[in-house]
Amino acid sequence: QVQVVESGGGLVQPGGSLTLSCVVSGIIFSIYDMGWYRQAPGKQRELVAVITNDGTASYLDSVKGRFTISRDNAKNMVYLQMNSLNPDDTAVYYCNGVHTILSWGQGTQVTVSS
Repeated sequence: QVQVVESGGGLVQPGGSLTLSCVVSGIIFSIYDMGWYRQAPGKQRELVAVITNDGTASYLDSVKGRFTISRDNAKNMVYLQMNSLNPDDTAVYYCNGVHTILSWGQGTQVTVSS
């Protein structure tokens, strides 16, 4: 079975930075387009960043210029570097496939607050 495990969330102050990590097992990782999703309380889940199997990245407009998605196919890892965080970034962040849903992990909570 496919397993997805996110980590790296926490409490940060506005303007701070955080790096999220995701490890995926049970698949040939390198063939999948991967993404980071987030869901805030009372809001719809949204896709915030995508990275193709060949490493081409794209972003939700609200995070463009602040977030960077990357991947390491040798390690089955996906990362999300988040800078200049603001309270609107507060959410549970999930890692998953984009065109193919692999598995929903537990997510990792990011809270941006003073």
